[in-house]
Amino acid sequence: MKLGVDVSTYLEEKNGGAKYFDHGKEIDPFREMRANGVDLIRLRVWNDPFENGKPYLGGTNSVENDLKIIEDLKPYGFSYIIDFHYSDFWVDPGKQTLPKAWKGLSFEEVKEQLYLFTKESLQKFKNAGVDAPYIQIGNEVTNGMVWPFGQLIDNGKGKPRSNYEGFIALLNSGIKGAKEIYPNSQIIVHLERSSDCEVYEELFTQLKEADVPYDVIGMSYYPYWHGNFAQLFKNVANCQQKFQKPIMIMELGYGFTLEDYLLTENGQSELKVTKENLEAELPYDIDIKGQELFIEDFLDRCEQHHVLGVIYWEPLWIPGETICWASVEGQAYIHEEGKPTRNEWSNQCLFDYKGNKLPAFNKYRIKK
Repeated sequence: MKLGVDVSTYLEEKNGGAKYFDHGKEIDPFREMRANGVDLIRLRVWNDPFENGKPYLGGTNSVENDLKIIEDLKPYGFSYIIDFHYSDFWVDPGKQTLPKAWKGLSFEEVKEQLYLFTKESLQKFKNAGVDAPYIQIGNEVTNGMVWPFGQLIDNGKGKPRSNYEGFIALLNSGIKGAKEIYPNSQIIVHLERSSDCEVYEELFTQLKEADVPYDVIGMSYYPYWHGNFAQLFKNVANCQQKFQKPIMIMELGYGFTLEDYLLTENGQSELKVTKENLEAELPYDIDIKGQELFIEDFLDRCEQHHVLGVIYWEPLWIPGETICWASVEGQAYIHEEGKPTRNEWSNQCLFDYKGNKLPAFNKYRIKK
């Protein structure tokens, strides 16, 4: 089984002066990851994460910024998962915002631009000598991508969704562009709702019937939202059996605390996962020991279920004065104005708020 990390915000952490420690001694987290057997780095790609020269933050993951991260990580010999969002900023099942440059284009024009963007972006990675054994076409595309052109339309309970033809045409355009530059790379199609057998069966059956040439089924797994272990691994086994494709957990996270590093004037937390919004029944407490136990248990279960790989999402995204999930400009682009912009994910890292390595870091390893 392969292990990886998504460190798409690394450049902003580095520029913000982030440091990481083990028992008071400064460490190089990437060197320690490699020692643990982590060999994959996942990086998201946004088309144009700037507004009049101002960055959207949250990594500001243009191809050029990703190449700066890769240049820094060259000494470690990582391979890469290139994660195309086909948007200028964050996408997920609730939003797949059209890139600014594609507004006003027809479907056929958008399809061509998606192909060209994929091909031209990957050519830049290849020119830089990047080893990219995996390429992700779209991010959490449970409800389609590049809305409205590739949006899957809900037709009510019990009825299959429509507009698969638009979604599949866009997927195929991205795959075509990817294979022209990296012909041997494996193509990942990534969804969330990883305990929902029904939605996976519907979507991947459509892809099978259309002969979409993808290689790996990707899943996000955050137990706050995506069910318990039994539900997840039932879906993993079902997909393996029905579609004969390997499964990769593209995003994984588990908290080490529910206490915020910074409260509002009213004493409220602004973290994504808090005491107040936590409704799921979890396998372990959200504390330092619970995170450690979760990681060890989860990796053991993935081995038992023949999961191809696991990617921990943003383990280095610790708080800092300049560390935000979005700038005001980024919020405006995805129509989420007025929310707090600071780091809302920092209690899910493998380092605490001051950059101290947590015990879970040492459990996130390949067992020898």
